[in-house]
Amino acid sequence: MSNVYQNIAGQIGEMSKSHVKVATYILENQTTVPFLTVGKLAKMAGVSDATVVRFATSLGYSGYPEMQQYMQSSVQQQLTTTDRLKMSQKVYNRGNSGVYEVFQDDIANIKSTMEKLDEAEFYKAVECLLQARRVYVIANRSAISLGVFLQYYLQIVLNNVEMLQSLEASSEKLYNLSEEDVVIGISFSRYTKSTVQMFSFAKEKNAKTIAITDNLLSPLIPHADIPLTVSSQMPSFIDSFVAPLSLINALIMFVGKEKQEDIQDRLEVLEDIWSHFDVFQRGKME
Repeated sequence: MSNVYQNIAGQIGEMSKSHVKVATYILENQTTVPFLTVGKLAKMAGVSDATVVRFATSLGYSGYPEMQQYMQSSVQQQLTTTDRLKMSQKVYNRGNSGVYEVFQDDIANIKSTMEKLDEAEFYKAVECLLQARRVYVIANRSAISLGVFLQYYLQIVLNNVEMLQSLEASSEKLYNLSEEDVVIGISFSRYTKSTVQMFSFAKEKNAKTIAITDNLLSPLIPHADIPLTVSSQMPSFIDSFVAPLSLINALIMFVGKEKQEDIQDRLEVLEDIWSHFDVFQRGKME
């Protein structure tokens, strides 16, 4: 079932009219469809959302998310940033409320993430972070934005969190990893090689590993003790980081709930420091 397009083409002759519409649109737009939500694919193919879901299950997939994973896997490594820019020109138009379609796609990513979230794994990640001697966050390229946010707030909560980026600058820290440490790897297609390499090494050193990535076909997953998958698809040259950031918010908040007294003491000290150095703007802006 790994060749999803052959699977679709091989069964198109036995499909209902509405399913043929979906199949035809997918086969004619193989580089665009993997990044479409259920609603957007339904709109493009001229069918209902339910028809798209039934189409996926009729092919033997558990649902649209699984079929989408296979479609993305077959095309993502081949697409350049320029290719993805061209996709956005086909999907998002300046007229016809195009800007609202971007918002809707972000909302759809959050809904998809909520539906497939494994709560047991999420709370296991929270417990691992609470028990860790040290926490390391690995992220590169665009995912740095997520890594910096996660490291900044977890450091306030736990006071033992570091950001790892380049292999050259992080090798000494990786050398000292042990089973008492937690390493969080953040990467989305087209997965950064250095992130995968460092995350894999952390697993070899028996550190507890948490992957924040887009699907179970991600190269981070084989090295993850705790996989946390989030939807980030968007037919554009950028990934949608709305759902990943929402998941990170939840992690920080639930870790923070367990460390409330520690945070309060730490924040009081930080407030004194911020006040001493006059960090924040006071009064009204002129």
